[in-house]
Order: sequence, then structure tokens, then C-alpha cells
Amino acid sequence: MIIDVNIFFPAIHFSFPAMKAIPMRTSIFLAILAAFALVPSISSAADERPNLVFIMVDDLGYGDLGCFGQRQIQTPRIDRMAQQGIRLTQHYAGCTVCAPSRCSLMTGLHTGHTRVRGNNAVQLMPEDVTIAQLLQRAGYRTACIGKWGVGHPPPPGAPEKAGFDYFFGYLDMWHAHNFYPPFLWKGAEKFPLRNVPKTGRPNGCGVAEKKIDYAHDFFTTEALDFVERSKDDPFFLYLAYNIPHANNEAGREGMEVPELGEYAARDWPDPQKGHAAMITRMDRDVGRLLDKLDALELGRRTLVIFTSDNGPHGEGGATPTFFDSNGPLRGMKRDFYDGGVRVPLIARWTGRIAAGTTSDHVSAFWDLMPTACELAGIDAPEGGDGISYLPALLDRDDQAKHEYLYWEFKEQGGKQGVRLGPYKGIRLNTNKVPDGPIELYDLRTDLGEQTNIAADHPDVVARIRQIMTDASSDETVVLKRP
Repeated sequence: MIIDVNIFFPAIHFSFPAMKAIPMRTSIFLAILAAFALVPSISSAADERPNLVFIMVDDLGYGDLGCFGQRQIQTPRIDRMAQQGIRLTQHYAGCTVCAPSRCSLMTGLHTGHTRVRGNNAVQLMPEDVTIAQLLQRAGYRTACIGKWGVGHPPPPGAPEKAGFDYFFGYLDMWHAHNFYPPFLWKGAEKFPLRNVPKTGRPNGCGVAEKKIDYAHDFFTTEALDFVERSKDDPFFLYLAYNIPHANNEAGREGMEVPELGEYAARDWPDPQKGHAAMITRMDRDVGRLLDKLDALELGRRTLVIFTSDNGPHGEGGATPTFFDSNGPLRGMKRDFYDGGVRVPLIARWTGRIAAGTTSDHVSAFWDLMPTACELAGIDAPEGGDGISYLPALLDRDDQAKHEYLYWEFKEQGGKQGVRLGPYKGIRLNTNKVPDGPIELYDLRTDLGEQTNIAADHPDVVARIRQIMTDASSDETVVLKRP
């Protein structure tokens, strides 16, 4: 007796088109083997869920990239990324300094609700829900490479407790000032480098007197290796470069970089040469990562996002006005004017995001959590402050909008900021005068926030004042896991 196995297992005919009719016993045996052979194919189909690569650099200004108006610093690879994808021109960081901004990014909360609201001795707790935990539970491989810096002082193993399978880099934000540290962290263990610090500098902080191993270069190598070994599974790579932050402890020599490259012969002050060289080095390595994704044929299943954690700094001898680092915006790091919190965002997803496009959708760091969840096909936690901006990236017509964006900062006397439609409200010295005067700017006609129009719009000021009260909670919001 013979039987045509293709009637019962048509997929076998696809795999073995020469098979016609074979003895029944052999047919059944081969059919069982083929059924098991199909399991990897089914698994592979499930693993076609998009990858997420989120690249965040440190203290890069809105105007520091060619595709956002920079004329002197060369960023050809990121400019090309913008040509291949989309620029979000009204995207905002979580705060105006690194720790609260990173906390907002990880937890999907604005800084009226986050645990970390300044660069102080506060850090994430085990009950805090993070993007990495959600994606990890959904079957994603997760890695944090570079600067963790979510609060201070983070203990060894902190990123792994926050949902990352793999961590390599700096735990402490002050450790991350030093681009030539004596060690980095690999998980909860110290990874020694050949640099020799000057005496009296604890925990790898300070300045090296013998500079050999540049930390940034290790981060790029680690990122490339993670992508290579994760290519067959969905993954989330959070690549947090510490360029172009300054080594604050090095004074005017704080823009540490191995070589000045094309800027060595420029008639510029040395700190500005170093600043430009750092950004161009970072640009080169972002290009290397994009090339790696393309070489592995992952471009069509990987959303890559590039942004900065806050506005440009004026440390290490750098001067934001030299390169017009904040572009048309007012302010810099530690300000709530847009120069301190509006940051460039570029996204590339080959075949899904239309090339060379822009969006003026107003978005912020706390939107990444729902965006990542929508990308992965999972529910976002209840109680978050974010709205997925995936529709804006894909030019869909279902993009929801924020009623407002809110920030607070517990340092420099205390500050609050609100973006309400086209209006921007700022209140200073809130630690001493909680209900003090509010500055108001209309970003449609005054992008540089030069003219305070609060007296002309008491209704808008009243609404912003109420938001500043309602959006600020003394208690940390802890999200509910789906």
C-alpha cells in the first residue's frame, strides 16, 4: 500500500518537491521527522519580532549634528541615518541632567513621578518596572552597554536587577566622567583596563596619568559583539555612550579623546577640537553599528533610535556657543529652556520608516516604554506617563498626542517646566518659592524663548500652574506590570 504524504503534510512537498508517493511505513516515519523539523521554522517565525537598538549619547546638543543644522562638526554617518529614516524635531529628554533623564527613559514616567529627580543619592528600587524587564519577560535578549548612571551610587549588578541580561560599562555617573578609567564593570565584576589613575581618586573617578584604553571604543566593540551573538533572537540593545560629556575633574582638558583627527590643524581652542573629535568618533561608531546590522541582514527587523540625554554642556573647557550646539534654542544642560531638554531624535527601520522624513510630533523620553511595548506586541504597564510614538515613526494616522509634558529638577534651587501645546512654562527657585512666578513663551513665534508673555496670557499661566501642582507627586509612582 502506498500513500501520498503531501496530502497530510503539504509543507513536506514544499521542502521536498521530488517526493511523490512512498511506502506508507516509510512515509509516516518521514512525516514525523519533517514535523519535528518544522519546529525551528515556527520558532524562527516567532523570532521575527522587531529588534530595538536605542543609542543615547551624553550631553549632545540639539544643534550638534549636521542633520540638525551643525556646520563645523562632521557627522556623516548619523546624517546618512537621518536620510534613511526620520527626524523627530520636537522630542524632549526626561530631564536636564543625566540621572533623572535616564530614570525617566527606563521607567516610562516623567520626573514628577520618577524616583530619581536629580544627580543625587537616589537610585532605582527592585519594585520599579523598566523597559528592559518588560522586553526580557517577552523573550527579548537585553543588554545595557555604556553608562548606566541611573541614580547614585548604583551597586554592582544594578542593570541586571533592572532587566538586563548583560551589562558592560560604567555604573556610577562620576566614574563615567573619566574616559580612561582603571576599570569598567562587566556584570557585577570589575573589568580591568590598562589606564593608571592619579592618586587619591576613588572608584575609578578623576583623571588618568597613563592613558591607554579609551572606554568608548570598548563600548562599540561590545555592542557589535552583542548584535552578532543575538542575531537569531529578538533583542533590545541600550547603547549609552558617554560622549561628548566632559571629564569634569580634568578642568579645561576634560574633552578627552585619543586623537583630534581632522580637527588637529583647525585654529580652534584645544577643548573645542576635542569636543568636535569626540562627536565625530561617536558618529563613526554609530555607522559601524548600522553597518553591522545591515551585514547581518537585520536592518528590516531592527528599529534603531538615536538621541541625547539632555542639552549641551559647558564643562571641560567646552563652550556651547562655539559650535552653536543648541542651534536655535535657548539654554543648555541644567536649564528647562528648550536648549536644556529638547534633543535630536533620529530613527531608522529599513523598509518600514520612510526615508528622509521629519515629524513635528511632540514626544519625550517617557514615551519609549509604550513605544517598545507596541513594537514587541505586548501590553504597556498601567499608570505610565508615556504615549507610543511608533505611529509617528511609521507615518500612521492614529498617533495620539500628549495633553502636556512635565519636568521637575530638584537641584539649583528647584525648577519646573511644562510644554502645553505651543506654549512653554518655566518656574525657577521652586525649593524656596513653590508657587513663584511662571515665565511663558510661545514656541510658534519665539523658538528661542526670548520674550516672556506671561502677563498677556493669564489663562494659559493659570493652566500651567495647575499642571505643575497636579503633575508633581511627593511619592514615586510604581507601575503595575501587565
